[in-house]
Amino acid sequence: MQTSVLRVLRAIAASWWRHKELRRTGQSALARHLERETVLRDLGYLRQAATLPNAHVICGEGGTFIHLGWTTVSTFAPIERFPLAALAVARGTPFIDIRPVTDVIAFANLLRVARDGSVDPEPCGPGMSVSLTAYIDMVEGLSARILNDPRPRQSA
Repeated sequence: MQTSVLRVLRAIAASWWRHKELRRTGQSALARHLERETVLRDLGYLRQAATLPNAHVICGEGGTFIHLGWTTVSTFAPIERFPLAALAVARGTPFIDIRPVTDVIAFANLLRVARDGSVDPEPCGPGMSVSLTAYIDMVEGLSARILNDPRPRQSA
């Protein structure tokens, strides 16, 4: 893991209000312990984002979500204020920006991304899932922006 990533994760953990309060009240050892746990947890999320087949980051008006199979890490903030998600995207995790999407009904009716990399053989109906690349095809048709596109390049 790059030292710059660790530096960012440590700074994020140290800036949490609870950790600051622990330091202020003289409980520095507990604050350091909690910060270490936070950094290790976040490193695990970054590793999963880099290795899971359908891992992706999605950002919309309701916040930013890192989808990691059966785990989701989220905040109500945009990606610009969610450093963990920004780090995941900087390290190559696919990013779907749905803020430009205006047809929220069509977006809400899209199939979900398969959590474990498997795909339903007949993707139709409620609760069915599709691959990340198929999902990207669908949201791109609704004007979403894509970074770190995992789809194979098409030569014209």
